[in-house]
Amino acid sequence: MEIDRTTFGTITIDGKTYEHDVIIRLSGEVVKRKKKLSKKSYGTSHVLSKDEAKFVFENGCEQLILGSGQLGNVHLSPEAEAYFVKRGCKVLLQPTPEAIRTFNRSHAKKIGLFHVTC
Repeated sequence: MEIDRTTFGTITIDGKTYEHDVIIRLSGEVVKRKKKLSKKSYGTSHVLSKDEAKFVFENGCEQLILGSGQLGNVHLSPEAEAYFVKRGCKVLLQPTPEAIRTFNRSHAKKIGLFHVTC
């Protein structure tokens, strides 16, 4: 599994380009992010809610690498942050271009969540 690149509105993983936010599961499966889980709580997908954190997390995950967008606009709600801490999952929050480099280098049991716009 290799993230090739990102541009505003896209991310390319193993040669396939996605035009939406994605989650890379522990298994390497790429799924569409369920932004509505955060939008219903905060009115925006720029704040990761506890409900979305529950959807993202998988048992055995040591690390969540969160690509916060090209300009770094996404952040965790306090409840989501506490949820990951309680489960022993370290969260690395970085602008998406930096986060993809971190994801590619990491050898941890990790999940990636990548916001591809702002």
